Amino acid sequence: MTVAIRQELRFILNGQDIALSDVAPDQTLLDWLRLSRSLKGTKEGCAEGDCGACTVLVGRLTPAGGLVYGSVNACIRFLGSLDGCHVVTVEHLSGRDGRLHPVQQAMVDYHGSQCGFCTPGFVMSLYGLWMQTPEPSDRQIEIALQGNLCRCTGYEPILRAARAISSYGGTARDPLLVERTAMISRLQALRDGARVEIENGGKLIVPVDLDDFAAIFEASPAATVVAGSTDVGLWVTKHMRRISPVIFIAGLQELKTVSVKDGLISIGAGVTYSEAIETLLQHIPALGELVNRIGGQQVRNMGTIGGNIANGSPIGDTPPPLIALGATLTLRKGAERRTIPLQDFFIAYGKQDRQPGEFVEAVHVPVPAADETFAVYKVTKRRDEDITATLAAFSLKLSNDGTVAGIRIAYGGMAATPKRAFAVEEALLGQPWTEATVERAMERYAEDYAPLSDMRATAEYRALVAKNLLLRFYLETTSGAEQAQLSRYEAA
Repeated sequence: MTVAIRQELRFILNGQDIALSDVAPDQTLLDWLRLSRSLKGTKEGCAEGDCGACTVLVGRLTPAGGLVYGSVNACIRFLGSLDGCHVVTVEHLSGRDGRLHPVQQAMVDYHGSQCGFCTPGFVMSLYGLWMQTPEPSDRQIEIALQGNLCRCTGYEPILRAARAISSYGGTARDPLLVERTAMISRLQALRDGARVEIENGGKLIVPVDLDDFAAIFEASPAATVVAGSTDVGLWVTKHMRRISPVIFIAGLQELKTVSVKDGLISIGAGVTYSEAIETLLQHIPALGELVNRIGGQQVRNMGTIGGNIANGSPIGDTPPPLIALGATLTLRKGAERRTIPLQDFFIAYGKQDRQPGEFVEAVHVPVPAADETFAVYKVTKRRDEDITATLAAFSLKLSNDGTVAGIRIAYGGMAATPKRAFAVEEALLGQPWTEATVERAMERYAEDYAPLSDMRATAEYRALVAKNLLLRFYLETTSGAEQAQLSRYEAA
């Protein structure tokens, strides 16, 4: 089938229609906003999606025809991913009469800004939260701000401002909500059914649909596939890597599906963490809670579960729990598909069971049965928005006599790939679920893992923590208590 080709990106910036034909494949939204549009409210702090100073909102049409806005890191978001989107910067918030937006006024009145560098990012993150949850709880505020760092205020004035926003006016009069129907029509008008191809210091491609993507990638298997860019963005900003040609797939609705049928959750590879969390919290609460510790809210709005699997990182957060749950993976090349156990996808460091031109299409996750216990533990230097040092996931089924009928244990950060602890499982299987059994099994960890030392943890620390997490899992399953979780107030 012949596909129409368009040689320009089309999106909406604040209230203005944008059409660009001179976009480089590695051009970031942050650089374009500051250098080409002189919108200096969006700041560069870390250039790796950590500090939130560059936060903007991106609105995208949903499969049901709605419009959803999410906070994103402009520093690692590529322009090529914005075709058909609405980009909102902090300059768009104030009213036509110059009056501050309720989020901005609350920040002023509650002294939520000192040096001011990070303030626009906080404002945009709070704006994204306020539109969805006008009266947020403290926990919801903290989750929304996990990806925003401030060195001046101590955060408490910002939290007070966040609690007070709705006292300055309700969401009903907010421009992005008042103009929602008109903006949906404008974004729908940008959908012309054409593939985007732009050559400018390299090549970027935005496929029309999933079949178009499959054909393009099969013909150009060396291309870089970008969904959320939370990983590839750093290739550019930190490692100065060339990534052309690039295929941007964030807008492919066929990869955005989440379904639950016959005890199996099927998640399209393009589903972001934010889009998956509600289903995961409902059916696999421990996995849903883990999602809230993956990056900040901006990263969760961009990053995809499929991308976390496909990049093959040994410290990716989702593969270990998915392996422990017995997940399978659908891979596609052209029109051909195959399904494999997720644990078999990871072969060695930087190597996966994926043929040239083949891509991750979906992951299928069994919901734990009523007689199964599932838990996941993430160990990091700081609790929120930090990269894993060691991550453990356990799935346990006991027989009526209290012996271990089934056990699956998987770790990240302990080997060159996410990996099951087969020797430890063997030591537990068929044995009574007792502390003595667990302690004997802990001696088998050296057969499964030989961790490395790096900036996040020493090999000795990882080896000890891995053993202790098994003991923790045992204690929690036998005490009847929920997973121990210390709040920031208790910790203080």
